[in-house]
Amino acid sequence: MQNGTPIVKAKKTFIHDNFLLENDFAIELYHQYAKDLPIIDYHNHLPPKEIAENKQFENITQIWLEGDHYKWRAMRAQGVEEQYITGDVSDLEKFEQWAATMPYTLRNPLYHWSHLELKRYFDIDELLTEKNAQAVYETCNQALQKEENRVVGLLEKMKVEVLCTTDDPTDNLHFHQQIAKSDLSIKILPAFRPDKAILIENSKFVKYIQELGVAANIEIKDWESLQAALEQRLDFFHSVGCRLSDHGLEQIVAVDFSESIVNQAIKDRLAGKEITATAAAQYQSAILHYLGLAYHKRGWVQQLHLGALRNQNARLLREIGADAGCDSIGDFSQAASLGKHLNRLDQYDQLAKTVLYNLNPRDNEVFAAMLGNFSSSGIQGKMQYGSAWWFLDQLDGMEKQINTLSNIGLLSGFVGMLTDSRSFLSFPRHEYFRRLLCNIFGKDIAKGHLPNDLDWIGKIVQDICYYNAKEYFDFS
Repeated sequence: MQNGTPIVKAKKTFIHDNFLLENDFAIELYHQYAKDLPIIDYHNHLPPKEIAENKQFENITQIWLEGDHYKWRAMRAQGVEEQYITGDVSDLEKFEQWAATMPYTLRNPLYHWSHLELKRYFDIDELLTEKNAQAVYETCNQALQKEENRVVGLLEKMKVEVLCTTDDPTDNLHFHQQIAKSDLSIKILPAFRPDKAILIENSKFVKYIQELGVAANIEIKDWESLQAALEQRLDFFHSVGCRLSDHGLEQIVAVDFSESIVNQAIKDRLAGKEITATAAAQYQSAILHYLGLAYHKRGWVQQLHLGALRNQNARLLREIGADAGCDSIGDFSQAASLGKHLNRLDQYDQLAKTVLYNLNPRDNEVFAAMLGNFSSSGIQGKMQYGSAWWFLDQLDGMEKQINTLSNIGLLSGFVGMLTDSRSFLSFPRHEYFRRLLCNIFGKDIAKGHLPNDLDWIGKIVQDICYYNAKEYFDFS
């Protein structure tokens, strides 16, 4: 300590001005075209309550480690005891265990992300280790007590222009409405996530449908009343500024369905009866089709996150709950049912703008090629192959996504990066993506694969980093 200020003594990081930029073309593209653009973060899991209240976090553990299943998985892999990850030990002890884990995360994206975040938010240009853990902890905590480092200030520091949360249809959106009435310059908008109404075989389905009925003030007793309740919630979300939906499913179900079988399936489940797998598949197909039509009618963008195999560790699910870091990549069959679902909507020109995210890298080309089947005249990039997601959200995965899109579609129309995060310190991931993107273009120019036309390629870079999303989502 010196004059009450902790001194962080460790080796400097590798996060310099030209981090990830391997030649002069990449350097110029990043610094002259990409670096200073605002951020449109159209998919994340940030709590709107903490934005509305402009929360001030007490310490770095609370804002950086709580709920971050990426870090939790790394700590478990390193053998850290669970009490220091999700247990009731002190926040300092948890941070010290994360700091001790950090040097062992070499070549994991956490090593880059974490040091980038420490530098951008706290001006700490040091490698985090167990030796400087307490000093870093105290330095960050002091910074977090400053007015400009409340939640809103952290978002403003990263030039966030639009932020879309992920919200259940039963949500009253109170905090979104509160934010809309404030003088906050950042647009904070909800996104509609109705998965719980789709998963009819889930043990909590009946309870959820009852909650949905209460939220819509409609007694749900059959297929017709369920649609009426969803319609009410869709209209309400739209009135609060929602322009996106989101689904996080293993795969799209798109079998042929009968309205009578769908209706009976709902009645049986609400009566506490079991239903056949065939009836469940018809119900899921019907509701996904109905929702797809509803999104198109309102001019929304639909997001489909497909391929996650969730909650694989029953013990941790029981002890900690969902989103504990026990999900993985699934190997589901995707192409045929996805194509059938999209075609059903497109055949009557009622397919909404769609962003499709893939979690299994074996399916990269499958997904990118499928989207190309449903482009529409007059809408640039209507069908989007979304940014590398979750386990693929790292240098290798992002580069593969960019290359796949380049080979099969048009990278120039891509709507770019998002955080998909639960942390207010995650926005340097946009910088990470922009640096990688500029480096890919820079290397192609150096190899003679692209012309040395930095003005034009710089425009394409700017479009991917910001302007395509601004036009595509139309948040005005």
